[in-house]
Amino acid sequence: MTVCTRLPWSGSDIFARRRSGVLLHPTSLPGPGPTGVLGGEAYRFVDFLSDTGQSIWQLLPLTPPDPTGSPYQSTSVHAADVRLISLSQLAESGWIPVDAVAPPGGSDAHYDAERHAAVLAAAHAGFESGAQPADREALQVFMETHRHWLDDYALFMALKARHEGRSWVDWPVPLRDREPAALAEARSEEAAVIERICFEQFCFARQWDALKHYANERGVLLFGDMPIFVAHDSADVWANREAFMLDGQGRPLTVAGVPPDYFSETGQRWGNPHYRWDVMQADDFAWWRARIRTELHRFDLIRIDHFRGFEAYWEIPASDETAIGGHWVSAPGDELFASLERHFGRLPFVAEDLGIITEKVTRLRERYGFPGMKILQFAFDSGPDNPYLPHNHEQGSVVYTGTHDNDTTLSWFNGLSDELRGHVFDYLGGTGEAMPWSLIRAALASTSCLAILPMQDVLGLGEGHRMNTPGTDSGNWQWRFDWGQLPTQGRQRLRHLTHLYGRAT
Repeated sequence: MTVCTRLPWSGSDIFARRRSGVLLHPTSLPGPGPTGVLGGEAYRFVDFLSDTGQSIWQLLPLTPPDPTGSPYQSTSVHAADVRLISLSQLAESGWIPVDAVAPPGGSDAHYDAERHAAVLAAAHAGFESGAQPADREALQVFMETHRHWLDDYALFMALKARHEGRSWVDWPVPLRDREPAALAEARSEEAAVIERICFEQFCFARQWDALKHYANERGVLLFGDMPIFVAHDSADVWANREAFMLDGQGRPLTVAGVPPDYFSETGQRWGNPHYRWDVMQADDFAWWRARIRTELHRFDLIRIDHFRGFEAYWEIPASDETAIGGHWVSAPGDELFASLERHFGRLPFVAEDLGIITEKVTRLRERYGFPGMKILQFAFDSGPDNPYLPHNHEQGSVVYTGTHDNDTTLSWFNGLSDELRGHVFDYLGGTGEAMPWSLIRAALASTSCLAILPMQDVLGLGEGHRMNTPGTDSGNWQWRFDWGQLPTQGRQRLRHLTHLYGRAT
């Protein structure tokens, strides 16, 4: 084990030694269903990580995705994506028959999300009629422990189904405005649906906790991802209107995004409502503490998306169609992280600090010891002072060949000009080692204490295997892999390089 020098950035003991890991969202795991699940393939992936010396499994948010499949615009910051529930494990519990799990057409056929939901509903009925007392007690404990968000979320989703998916601002006014009598009546009318939703969240939590225990026992830590903002059409905003910049009808007054830059003349208008930081600060950030408590239970390490928004955020009038008319507004990130430290101790956070970052943002990140990110695909389009080049990396950073928002390294490299490809190979030593392994080697050799490799790069995949293309709303979040894409020599090479550069468990 190679130990990193203890420095102020060491916000967690996780960074006290060199590590490496793989980025793969569970939806990308192999299997017959509409997405990967927390079943046998997830455990097999943990074994793969352990066998190759990796000590980190990085994931995207586990929250319910939006209609495009994005987990960054979710109906809840606490709830989980129930598509990830393993039906096979529910069958092992005896709540559904084994033959209900096999998709039509045999074990190799795929089945759709509607059938997955139907089997979950059948599992709930099986639980109600035949669950063991210990399981019933476990469900009650789960519901009581998570009541602070689960009650509102379950009712929100039941009402959203009743109103054919419409946003909560378009519900009848008594429900939109959460009038007590209307809520009580709705809870009574939707009791069966609410119970099923709570049961599904319980099933996810039980399976996730078991997987996390299995991974941790094998030296693999789980690395989560927390978006800074929340979706307007979410249980969080509906149930906490006073904490968001909304008008009397619940519609956003201002929305989030980023200003015009090299990549976009009009900037990016994300549409998330902004926080009323004064309200949140008045109760010592209770909403944030509840959110972080959920994340810390699920993960050993957490990436904070759009970290610069905690120092200052781009505020856009909600009536504007683009981000051009926005302006910077200071945020109380220092006060927030100080409060979180008081309640939770040293925070195992990684700051997504990509793009144009000010000195104030850097000082905030360093004050709380959060490592920043270095993306090697961004390293070669300027001179030797490019901060993403390996010779400029600090120990207090996390290096990636690319992230879920990048193309695969092989596809990226093939898209470069001949001149730039030659420059990349010249920098990397001109050894003739093919892509993506030459860039993987550079990441693992970096002085950064943590190196993360997308699974697509470990598999050596090229065009057509990208997870997400920012600024587009179709064709994303669908990538799946197959173990047949991993040759034996790929597994051996990853193990060898991980050991060679002192990152192995």
